[in-house]
Amino acid sequence: MQGIDLKLLRAFVKLVEKGNYSVAAKSLFVTQPILTKQIQALETLTGGQIFLRGRHGATLTSFSSQLFVKAKSILQSHDNFFSYIKQLNQSEQQILSIGFNLSSFVKVPLWIDQFSKCEPNCEVRLNHLPSSIQIDMLLEGSLQIGFVRLPVDNKLATQVICHEMLALAIPENYPKDLSNSLQEILNHYSLYQLDNITYPCLAAQTEQFLQSNLLRANKIFVKGDLTTLLALVASGNAVTLIPQSMQQFLPADVKLLIPEQNTVQWEIAMVWNPKINNDYRDNFIKIVNTQN
Repeated sequence: MQGIDLKLLRAFVKLVEKGNYSVAAKSLFVTQPILTKQIQALETLTGGQIFLRGRHGATLTSFSSQLFVKAKSILQSHDNFFSYIKQLNQSEQQILSIGFNLSSFVKVPLWIDQFSKCEPNCEVRLNHLPSSIQIDMLLEGSLQIGFVRLPVDNKLATQVICHEMLALAIPENYPKDLSNSLQEILNHYSLYQLDNITYPCLAAQTEQFLQSNLLRANKIFVKGDLTTLLALVASGNAVTLIPQSMQQFLPADVKLLIPEQNTVQWEIAMVWNPKINNDYRDNFIKIVNTQN
């Protein structure tokens, strides 16, 4: 038996409920001849007589009485399925996924706090991700807003939020006879770095800074995050190069030196995909424009 169009089942159920071809046709927004053809088509597909027509309207046969219960169950399941899809889409539309990097650590939480007060029904998901991964997610639509290092794919819209540069985190009690000579400092301390797989941009910036200033360093790569890195510096036996914006997160035993040599600078931008419409994203952008 070939598949049965749900439209035929809906016509059948409606006719049973109304008990009259004319009334059922009006409720289905079709003409009575069309409804008659639909019932005839259903009879052909099922191989049994469905209605007996008489002076008092359409009467069910014993065959169609059994068919009615199953048909109504199928239509209910169909309607429930589409209601579920609608709820699922509404749920997805009430989520705002935001990516951020080290340099946007300070500002992004402030903007999210303001956004949540304006849009309490929207769930914000914050993701700490490298710029390259954020860009891929923005292009595919799984991320609505990113905060990344420029440049980015030209398919994305950008808005610069700050300028960043590398600075040297060093123990507060470092020997004063080292002065502020970076090479002397690097001769005295090992240079701790976050691994270049998890933090590729920071690793590349560190290498660029060392090469442009002809600096030599004993590099130690650390698996962890910025907090781990700064804790190791606070222990008094290491230094590290980090974005200058991290200054307010320094432990009490760590200070930040701004290099006088050739510095590595870059722009941090808020980025989004203009080809994808999202009202929550647009409202978040308005908040950033107001407060930045």
